[in-house]
Amino acid sequence: MRLQKLTETNILSVNKMSTLYHYVHCPYCIRVRMTLAFLDENYRDQVLQYDDESTPLKLTGVKMLPIWQDKSGKAMNESLDIIKHLDKDNRIPALKQADNEELENWLSKLGSNVHNLAMPYWVWTPEFKESSRNYFEAKKSKKRGPFKELAKNRNHFEEQIIKDLKYFESNLTPWYKSEEFTLADIMVAAHLWGLFVVPEFRFSDKMHSYLMAVKSKTKFDYHAPFWAN
Repeated sequence: MRLQKLTETNILSVNKMSTLYHYVHCPYCIRVRMTLAFLDENYRDQVLQYDDESTPLKLTGVKMLPIWQDKSGKAMNESLDIIKHLDKDNRIPALKQADNEELENWLSKLGSNVHNLAMPYWVWTPEFKESSRNYFEAKKSKKRGPFKELAKNRNHFEEQIIKDLKYFESNLTPWYKSEEFTLADIMVAAHLWGLFVVPEFRFSDKMHSYLMAVKSKTKFDYHAPFWAN
């Protein structure tokens, strides 16, 4: 995959290369980035500031990322719809429906604790400028409470995450409920990757090895957008 950073673009013009608009921290965006890397897709990369409302509204009518804009200029969001569009040859196996529903419910519970723990730290990464940091914190605090309070309660969120991950580890065979790598592994790893930003947070040896196996499979680099020319 040859990832190229988008520096100057008219989002309403027809591009010669498909473009991914995303936030670096966003687990749903990471799903798509992992899929693109796994499929070795060549695309143009555009990290948006969180307070940029105009770009996603012009592209899809809603402020929701990731957004995939194909070569013709047609744009779509919803991470799983984008992945389905990209993987027309079904190179990434899917889970059985029942297992997938169980996973979605588990991810919803896990994701809440991950966000409560990680958001106060994500906003201090290079992804955020001052204006987008203030926008992000103000918006998320309405639902989750002040970030300072979330940071004070990190032990509680960590305990819940570790408990959930122990359950998950019991289903590794060596992938999630499967002897082969599936889309479920991308979905789980994408939700967990942002925890690497949280100071002193540690995965168990088994969980860390699993995540590194997903990284190897997908050739994923969390900070790649910042290194692109």
